[in-house]
Amino acid sequence: MAEDMYPKATSDMARRRKELAPDIEDAFNRFSKEVFKDGALDEKTKQLIAVAVAHVTQCPYCIDGHTKLASRKGATDEQVMEASWVAAEMRAGGAYSHSTLALHALHEGGSTAGT
Repeated sequence: MAEDMYPKATSDMARRRKELAPDIEDAFNRFSKEVFKDGALDEKTKQLIAVAVAHVTQCPYCIDGHTKLASRKGATDEQVMEASWVAAEMRAGGAYSHSTLALHALHEGGSTAGT
């Protein structure tokens, strides 16, 4: 993690966050526990999904934390890497599919460049 851009998460920061909004902090923690407990998907799978989403949202704290949690829940290094590649494909795929917006704008704008 780029220490110069992202400060290290500390217990002091966590304590301050809770001081500033204790009810919201508690609600978020309850929500998180509920989301990640075994259900239709097991916790390992949910953590692998979180690893992929963390890469798409580009949250270094989430990438670090959920990668470690996925590993603790039994995810292999290969599974974590594949989850990261799924994220990369989805991010690139979104840009690719949204090129239809540019093509539509070009068509609507009457552009004939390159035709």
